[in-house]
Amino acid sequence: MTTTTREPLATTLDYAGLSREELTERIHQRKRELNAVILGHNYQRVEIQEVSDFLGDSLGLSQEAAATDADVIVFCGVHFMAETAKVLSPEKTVLMPDPRAGCPMADFVTREALQKLKDKHPGAAVVAYVNSTAAVKAEAEICCTSSNAVQVVESIPEDRTILFVPDRNLAHYVQDRTGRENIVAWEGYCYVHDDMVLEELERAKEKHPNAKVVVHPEARQDLLERADEVTSTSGMVRLAQEHDELIFGTERGLVDQLRNRFPGKTFIPLSGAAVCGNMKLNTLAKLAWSLDHMEHEVELDESVRVKAEASLRRMLELSGGWKAPTEEERKLEEAGVRPSGCGCS
Repeated sequence: MTTTTREPLATTLDYAGLSREELTERIHQRKRELNAVILGHNYQRVEIQEVSDFLGDSLGLSQEAAATDADVIVFCGVHFMAETAKVLSPEKTVLMPDPRAGCPMADFVTREALQKLKDKHPGAAVVAYVNSTAAVKAEAEICCTSSNAVQVVESIPEDRTILFVPDRNLAHYVQDRTGRENIVAWEGYCYVHDDMVLEELERAKEKHPNAKVVVHPEARQDLLERADEVTSTSGMVRLAQEHDELIFGTERGLVDQLRNRFPGKTFIPLSGAAVCGNMKLNTLAKLAWSLDHMEHEVELDESVRVKAEASLRRMLELSGGWKAPTEEERKLEEAGVRPSGCGCS
């Protein structure tokens, strides 16, 4: 392996001119110098996943990072995820390779708009999906993930109205599972999951009639009704260990990851177009630039951070707190070389 020079380069374009090998070496060297940890979301590019210390979903990754002695966290995901890492690790420096990597679903709801809805429903409980900004989490009574959303809603007295933000599809899924009629769903959605259609599923099933269909609860109800399993991305990772042929109704970055881990299995994306462009804004060149220049740092108003942390902690207390991966899950992750986050969202 060649040795790269240690002087920071001026722009991300300069880094883009380096080979993948040079970028990887530079990233590893700089990470050691900074005592940094790199978090890679399941939907990231494969080359980002390969240099990440932890792989998983947003909340689990933030919890993994908080449990380390790292001084710097580099979150290769989208903005609300990096915010969550800062919420749980206020003493650490949190960086993003590209600050433009936002989440359209999280952007559907603002703190001010949520405050207005709360004024219309005095006494209502606000449940904020973790795919939301820190400012919105600060206005919530409790957070939830796609894995524990049903449990969270069931913990709230039946006579209380629930304002569920920002994902309408997850809200409808929870409403169907709990029978709760007093859920007011915010009209937000994940375009990646919401755009998947039955015709795509039918074509995939025609080609792979023996494959089980597993769909993320952010998808629309008509797709969920046709699924064999409805689960979070961490649930999908566990199913990949158990089955040889699966159709995945989620962002295809996860499918690419699982294909690499299990080359002898057949994993099919329900939709080849299920790609989150925001996630893919992160590149090795931007990651190397971010580490060398200590950019772009995520900062939060402390009053917002404290309130957001409270809503997250309430959820964690309800679900028994964060649990380290089981031995089986560890073995699964070791097949991918790296340990993972718990993958709660």
